[in-house]
Parts: sequence; structure tokens; C-alpha cells
Amino acid sequence: MKKLALVSSLLLMSVLFLAGCSDEPSPEDRFAAYTKLWNKQDFAKMYEYLSPETKKKISADEFAQRYEKIYTGIEADQLKVDYKQPKEEKDHKDGEKVSLSYTVDMSTMAGAVTSDHKATLVKEGEGEEENWYIKWDESYIFPQLEAGEKVSVESYPAIRGEIVDRNERGLAMNGTVAEVGIVPEKMANETETVKKVAGILNMSTDEVNQKLKQSWVKPSYFVPIKKMSNDNNATLEKLLSIAGVSVNNTEERIYPYKEATAHLIGYVGEASAEDLEKLKGKGYTASDVIGKRGLEEVLEERLKGEPGGKIFIKTEQGEEKVIAEKPAEEGETITLTIDAELQKDIFKQYKNEVGSAAALDPKTGETLALVSSPSFDPNKYIFGITKAEQKALEEDPKKPLLNRFSSTFAPGSTIKAITAAIALKNGVDPKESINIQGKTWAKSTWKDHSITRVSDPGVPIDMEKALIYSDNIYFAQKALGLGKEKFTDGLKAFGFDEPLNYDYPIKASSIGKIDSEGRLADAGYGQAQVQMSTLHLAMTYSAFLNEGNILAPSLITGDKIEKKIWKENAISADQANQVTKMLTQVVEHPKGSGHGINDLGIKIAAKTGTAEIKASKNADGTENGWFVAMDTEDPELLMAWMIEDVKGRGGSHVAVDHMKPVLKKYLK
Repeated sequence: MKKLALVSSLLLMSVLFLAGCSDEPSPEDRFAAYTKLWNKQDFAKMYEYLSPETKKKISADEFAQRYEKIYTGIEADQLKVDYKQPKEEKDHKDGEKVSLSYTVDMSTMAGAVTSDHKATLVKEGEGEEENWYIKWDESYIFPQLEAGEKVSVESYPAIRGEIVDRNERGLAMNGTVAEVGIVPEKMANETETVKKVAGILNMSTDEVNQKLKQSWVKPSYFVPIKKMSNDNNATLEKLLSIAGVSVNNTEERIYPYKEATAHLIGYVGEASAEDLEKLKGKGYTASDVIGKRGLEEVLEERLKGEPGGKIFIKTEQGEEKVIAEKPAEEGETITLTIDAELQKDIFKQYKNEVGSAAALDPKTGETLALVSSPSFDPNKYIFGITKAEQKALEEDPKKPLLNRFSSTFAPGSTIKAITAAIALKNGVDPKESINIQGKTWAKSTWKDHSITRVSDPGVPIDMEKALIYSDNIYFAQKALGLGKEKFTDGLKAFGFDEPLNYDYPIKASSIGKIDSEGRLADAGYGQAQVQMSTLHLAMTYSAFLNEGNILAPSLITGDKIEKKIWKENAISADQANQVTKMLTQVVEHPKGSGHGINDLGIKIAAKTGTAEIKASKNADGTENGWFVAMDTEDPELLMAWMIEDVKGRGGSHVAVDHMKPVLKKYLK
């Protein structure tokens, strides 16, 4: 019994001893709790873990502000303080000081930063107040940092990639512009200076005064007012003659082809709060510029580049201790298939007409031009567009801010070549003639619908003549003969109702609703609800030069130019050849609607089109004129143009006349 009592007593003492040990403060537990707070960046609570000696050197506010200021300045993110707490608890009963290893990882504006550290914990207090505290100093932030030293940062801005055409002509470039500003203390008469500057820069006096009254402005500071092109020498000289006005050169985005490429290329601007929300997590800040429209916006991720920077400590001796450094990465230079001079010449020929144009290389599918007219100068958004200028653009009835080449319109008679191709595909004999009397025709079962043609040639009409004379009645009858299913299947084989896999968002061409014979008949000659973009129209005609295959359009060049097919065997090679021969007669025949370009002496296949635009059958609407043309012997250029509001001005011949100088220049 005595032995049993002794054993029990010893066991009880062991339990009490172990319990006492588990109540002992543990430096590992303390530091684990500290690093947990650190990962949360709860600096106020972290301060409570510091040793009394440390607290004498730095206050709670100073401690928190030190971390917050440094972490904000270096743009610290994804902070991870890693301390591997040992699984088995060590006995520190007689120890007064412990060293524990830890690692700090974070991403910063200068790249990833990883540093290994040792923390010193000291035992302080007595009895129940006894505990382990961190003997903190600046090296806990960065090992190189010493008391009294400051962490500095230097930003290396990203260089935005440029956009060039197929011949490396600049479309969106990084260049130098003139920045006009005012030094307030140098103005002779503030009211007069503001008035003169505002007048020359097409600004209101309120706009100039708002810039001069910004909170940061001091009398001796240069206050930027507006940017402008360096080559505007006369205006710059006029401005520099005013006391207080100064001009600095600054790096900016410039668009050498101005209005001609505005809708295609777009422009950049400062990132708005809305932009930053959309781009959250992608490294953008309020000081960044981003693409606002066009390819600048579409290709933003490829163009933007990556900013870099340096985090360093400058010693009292003037030396630098570099913590991290990352060079800025230049964005990608993107080469387009576009021929900038062709683009400019097409835009010039539009002469402020409203419409759109697309040009392709018919052998490769490369996009040579995408034009929308009228347009705007994107450089004005870089220089600082005034309220008056923006209002004028927004209120212009011709809508110069509207991108027309990405939109769709009724194609009118240009669809007749496609209707002819679908008819051939379904066994229609192109030599079979129909004899129609007069300018109008209707089925006997129709009550309030009829088809009208431009003129009665007075001869039986076969497929070739129908294309030459652009006969609405012939193609209306062919659509009816095919029936809704075969006709719409034929259109779908040409890419209708299907989105384009293209580097610029283009609205898909659509068939619309064909819920009556009248609408089916109208669709056969490009009316009803049929809609096409100029790009898709040009693509469909590529089938006639590529053995019935519709080429996939490209906009951005690769290492190798490859001909890619979008729609294989839309029609057979023989059917494509038949349509091409008939389209050459549209130009060569004296009565052909495209005969106006026959004197160029080039073998050209073409088709005109006039599309009626009106709200209802009896409404007095307007017309859009179309023209598609392509050289056939050694194909180099295929263009589709559309000009709005040609009614009473010659219809589709307006488009023919405008395109002719471009064909003459580029097809030799």
C-alpha cells in the first residue's frame, strides 16, 4: 500500500509539473501570434508585442506609420510573413533571450521581394506578468534598413507599344508634343493673358482659370494649360509672345494619320474610376493611361507594357542600398496588315461624305483599309479636347464619332452577286431568260407588295444581263424560286448570322426575319431586313477570286503571311468563275452600272448597289450607294464602299465616282 501511495504521489507531481510547464509563456507562440497580426497588417496590435526597451525608442503611432508609409510607397501586395513554429515545444525556463528565424515575401512596384530575418525575443516582467516580447528594430522591415534611414522608391514608367502599318508607318506612336503653360507670377495682366491664351487655344476663359486655380499651383510654378502638335509653329510663336506663357516638350501618344485612322486606331486617355474597377487586379493605377477606343482599347493588354521601379535606401554617406529593382517592360509593337497610305487616300476621297469602306488583299485576306467617314482627330483627346470641341462632335448631324465600318447596313444590289451564286449552286441555268414587261412586277397573290426595277431594258433578262442592269425583279424571282430554306442556307454558307473571328469587333451580318414571300423577294436584291458590314461584303466577294472559298480576314500580321479560309466551298470553283465573268460585264458592258470605271484599262469585276432606307413603304426615305470592285487578272485589291444619302445625287454612281481615283492609283 505504501508503494502504491508513493507511485500515485509521484504521478500527481508529474501532472502538476507538466501543467505548470504548459502555463509558461512560449516565445514561439508569441512570435506566431505576432506574425499573424503582421500578415493582417494590424500594426497597432503588433506594437503591443514590442519590448519595453523598444517602446521607449518608438511610439505606437510612429511604429504603425513607419510600416504603412513604406508599404504604401513600395506598393506592397500579397504580403506573407512566414514563421515555421516547431512542433515540439522547447524549454526556455531559464532563458532570457531567444532568436527565431522568419521570411518575408511580398510583391512590390519593383518586383517580388523576399528576405530572411532573425527576430530576437526577450523575457520581461515577473510572476504572472512575465512574458516574451519582440526586440524590434528597422531591420524587421528590410534587413538593410537601419535606424534613421528612409526607404525611397523610383518609378520606371511602362513604355506603351506602338502600332504601325504593313510598311512600318506609324499609326499610334510615342512622340513629343508641345505643352503650353502659364507661370502666374510672370503674367503682365492676368485677365488679358487668360483671355488671349483661351482664344488662341480655342478654350473658354473659365477652362483656363480652372487650371490656374488648382490647389497645388504657386506663383512660380509652370501650370500646364493644353498640349498641341510641335509642328504648329505659327500658333506656338503667337502664344510665346504673351508674357507669362511658356512651352515645354513632353512625351505623348500621337496619331500621324489623324482622322483617316481615328475609328480604327482610337486613342488613349487617363484611367477613370470606372476603368480601374473593370481592370482591378491587373496592376493599373489612377496615373496610368489606357486605350479608350479602337485598337488602342482592343489591344490594351498587348500594348500597355509593364512598369518597373527601384526600392532603395540612401545612406548618410550618399550610397544606395538597393532592396529590389525591376526594369520597365515595353509594350508590344503591333504591325497591322493595313496600308496607311491607301487608308488615307480612301478617306480623302470620301470628302466628308458619310459612309464606310473596307479594302482587302484578295489573295491573302489581309485587311488593307477600314475607313469610317466623317471622323475626328484623335490627337485632340491627347492634347486636351475642349468642351466646345467635344460638344461640336457630339451634336454634328453627320455623327463623326460613330464607327460605321463596324456597323451593318442594307447592302442593296451588291448582294445580287451572292444571290446569283446561290442560284447557280442550286442548279439554276444562268442562260435561262425571263421576259418581264415594265418596271414593276408582283405575284398575283400579293395584295400590297410589288418589286420595282430601275429601268426596263426591253429585252429578256438572263443572269448576266440581270447583273449588268442590276435588275431587282430577276433576283426577287430567283429568291422566290429557291425558297426561304435554300436561300437562307446559301446566305449562311457566305457567313451571314455568324460572328467574325477578327481582331476588331465587327457586327455580324444578318439575314433578319423572312416571314413572307414579299420579304424573301426583297432579300434577294439586298432589301428586307438583310444587313451587312462593308468588311463582310468584301469578304464574300473574295470567294469569286478564290475558287469559291471565302477568305478569313486578318488585321494583325504574323511572322508569315498565310492565306486562311473562313468558309470553304461556299460555292464551287466553276460557279465562282461564272459569277466573276458576269461581274466583269457590269464594268465592260456600255449599259453596265459600273461602266464608269471601264476607261481605267484594267480588268475589273464590280457591282453597284443602291439600298433604300425608310421607316415604312410609303415613307419618303433616303438611299445608300454601294460599290464593290476587284481586279481579276492579277488580283491585288478588293474594295467595298458605302456612301449614305445618295438619293437624287446619282445613287450608287456617287460611290463609283469616289472610288475611281483610288482604283486608278493602286491598280496599274
